[in-house]
Amino acid sequence: MLGVGAVKKMFALSRANYGNTLWKRTASQAAGQRLDISGIYPPIATPFTEKEELDYHKLEENLQKYAQIPFKGLVVQGSNGEYPYLTEEERVEVVSRVRLSLPRDKLVMAGSGCESTRATVQMTERMAGVGADVVLVVTPCFYKGKMDSRALTHHFTQVADSSPVPVVLYSVPANTGLELPMDAVCRLAQHPNIVGLKDSGGDITRIGLAVHKTRALDFQVLAGSAGFLLAAYSVGAVGGVCALANVLGRQLCELQHLCVEGRWEEARELQWRLIEPNAAVTRKLGVPALKQAMEWFGFHGGSCRSPLQPITESEAQQLRRDFSSNGWL
Repeated sequence: MLGVGAVKKMFALSRANYGNTLWKRTASQAAGQRLDISGIYPPIATPFTEKEELDYHKLEENLQKYAQIPFKGLVVQGSNGEYPYLTEEERVEVVSRVRLSLPRDKLVMAGSGCESTRATVQMTERMAGVGADVVLVVTPCFYKGKMDSRALTHHFTQVADSSPVPVVLYSVPANTGLELPMDAVCRLAQHPNIVGLKDSGGDITRIGLAVHKTRALDFQVLAGSAGFLLAAYSVGAVGGVCALANVLGRQLCELQHLCVEGRWEEARELQWRLIEPNAAVTRKLGVPALKQAMEWFGFHGGSCRSPLQPITESEAQQLRRDFSSNGWL
């Protein structure tokens, strides 16, 4: 794993060779330089007290349990961490606490995306300063009508130019209302400090195309959901950031293992059983349902921060059926 100092040195050499804007990278230059992000990551939930204060004690208890599961690392302050509802100081403090608790052999991938490029650069530097190994940068979306390839390429380039740690692009159209254009992905994949893409859109043809178009650059693609993890592996993805891993972490790691080993029949059987639970805690019922399911499986989920509300009794019953009918409860 590359440390912060190594990445800084690598990037300084890159800029010396190519200048501030000409950062195109060849396949030979990529060899041996990129941080390996392959594997499974839960985008961890943020526990709150009844008064909606951050509950660091419950967070620590969750982290101790996750440390026993063969994850590649944890995503902190992703969509499931309710990061839009946290202050800047809270976002940084949560990442700091996770890094202090988590074994050093597990990566901390910190969500540092903000709406402006300037704020994202500053947040990225702060996340790296408290120990993040890599940052996950979501597409800015408030002015989504103007977030075309030119604007997004400029945004991510500025962030990667300044970041002391590697950058992973994050496309999540269900939340942002826009998809990172493929031409921008291909251009950004050439940047020496951009190591991969987390794609949560669920379009397997797009994931396969991203792998195909960037394969000479050692660019790494992560599936953004457990529902299409097997399919993503089949077209060249190297891992997944999966909300369901907060609940069924060992099972997601097993699915990864089966795919990597090419044991596709066994992988299909397991994937089928994960589809309905995954849909329930993502697109159907969202973060409140994920937190409820965590409680059933021995983790601290608890309530969300307002305006998110708990699931209703009927929704809880449906959620339980989605897990129990597939043999998980």
